[in-house]
Amino acid sequence: MTATLTFDDMYQAICRRDSGFVGVFITAVKTTGIFCLPTCTARKPKPQNVEFFDAPREAIAAGYRPCKVCRPMEPPDRTPDDVQRLIEELHAEPALRLRAEDLRERGIEPSAVRRWFKKHHHMTFTAYQRMLRLNRAYGDLSKGEQVAATAFRSGYESLSGFADRFNATFGAPPSQSAAKSVIHLTRVSTPLGPMFLGATDAGVCLCEFTDRRMLETELADLQKRLGAVILPADGNAHLLQLETELQEYFAGTRRNFEVPLDTPATPFRQQVWNELRTIPYAQTRSYAEQARRIGRPAAVRAVAAANGQNRVSIVIPCHRVIGKDGSLTGYGGGLARKQWLLNHERRHASHP
Repeated sequence: MTATLTFDDMYQAICRRDSGFVGVFITAVKTTGIFCLPTCTARKPKPQNVEFFDAPREAIAAGYRPCKVCRPMEPPDRTPDDVQRLIEELHAEPALRLRAEDLRERGIEPSAVRRWFKKHHHMTFTAYQRMLRLNRAYGDLSKGEQVAATAFRSGYESLSGFADRFNATFGAPPSQSAAKSVIHLTRVSTPLGPMFLGATDAGVCLCEFTDRRMLETELADLQKRLGAVILPADGNAHLLQLETELQEYFAGTRRNFEVPLDTPATPFRQQVWNELRTIPYAQTRSYAEQARRIGRPAAVRAVAAANGQNRVSIVIPCHRVIGKDGSLTGYGGGLARKQWLLNHERRHASHP
């Protein structure tokens, strides 16, 4: 259940069909057994027949099915148009500083934007803008640009303010920008809900559903292993390639991913993850079989644990490993998603 909004807030939002709440919560109707987007054009239910969830996954787990009118499992509507335009505007010119009054002039409610960014990027809209400016500044400095020119081009009014913010984020002054690496992070929509994608200059290091329980732990581990900071993506080539390949995968036209990976881990985990990538599309293996294939037949539990620590889901297909008895067993994205992925691959494997 969404904790940051009251029932009345959400009910009034669906009555207005407010697009600013798309991706913030899901509406479930007890009398029909369906769940919808806040913008659904179907007849509005009575308040006593409504239940709210944070994401489609929770509604599915509670026994609801997606609405055929607003299609809440399909990605195009996951990011509100107003928010998408803001993101595109900022990426085109990161030095912009859009304040609440600027949003109102565009006919956008600032509180809805703030909630959306907190929900999907785990930061406020103001923090997102600041981090995007720093990301661009880091890239310029890494290319040999002068500190003063970079600071003013990035929208900072003083060198001291730029240096303080840069040092607080990267743990080093601007003059030492080459000492830190960056994990570029973006959010994309998929038929199974939004995902976070992360990449360094070497390759993709993260591909996870945003409601993954271990996501914060995974990000902290990545930062430690790579000695990196996390910033909003700004044209990272590996992320652009992964977005395209994911779209093709969900469309049923791609079976193998080609994007480079950057997955720091222990040698054992790397061995397990490498073996996962040998499982053919639409096929499955048991944990025991996977353990045998890496020459560690007694390490079934350790193999299962390493599968669970995979940070690049779908690309490294841990969803293709099942129990010895054919049961789905665990999956970080939830068993409903695991079943969906297996069904999706089997369906498209039969229609080459």
